[in-house]
Amino acid sequence: MNDESVSWYAVRVRSCGEFVVASGLRARELDTFLPVYESSRRWSDRSKVVQVPLFPGYVFAKFLGTRRLPVLMTSGVVNIVSFGTQPAPVPEIEIESIRKIIESRTQLFPNPYLAPRKQVEVVRGSLRGVIGTIVSVKCRWRLVVSVHLLQRSIAVEMDMSMVEPYTHKPGIVPRPSEFREQIT
Repeated sequence: MNDESVSWYAVRVRSCGEFVVASGLRARELDTFLPVYESSRRWSDRSKVVQVPLFPGYVFAKFLGTRRLPVLMTSGVVNIVSFGTQPAPVPEIEIESIRKIIESRTQLFPNPYLAPRKQVEVVRGSLRGVIGTIVSVKCRWRLVVSVHLLQRSIAVEMDMSMVEPYTHKPGIVPRPSEFREQIT
């Protein structure tokens, strides 16, 4: 197996099938990532806090791009997000930034997609190493992290003193090992 071809991919799933597909992919011994957040839902007789997928309709899976069949054969999978006939990998730094935000237990918000702009890097606190864009919302600052392939974003409130301009060259994403070193 060529390790350089093992990447994260966005897997499109049937409506409300994210948890079933993630479980099915794990049963096939694939690395999966289903980012969720807690949301309060209200019914006529009760209220409940439930886990909701951050990116409805998608589950992320890490596999060899040429070995798609086990993924496509998983119950609930519609397809793999692709360019033409080739699956389109999701940059690992986007997956790691989202994972770091979720692990920090910081309150996060689904956010309208934010096209690439001047990026910042969190240099202090529990989100150290996360890369995103800063926006102002109602006199507060939010760090927006995007999965550009899906054109979806999430946001967390951020103190401006915790970020600095992103110093890596545009278009060059640090290797995952560099990213892990930055966040530990």
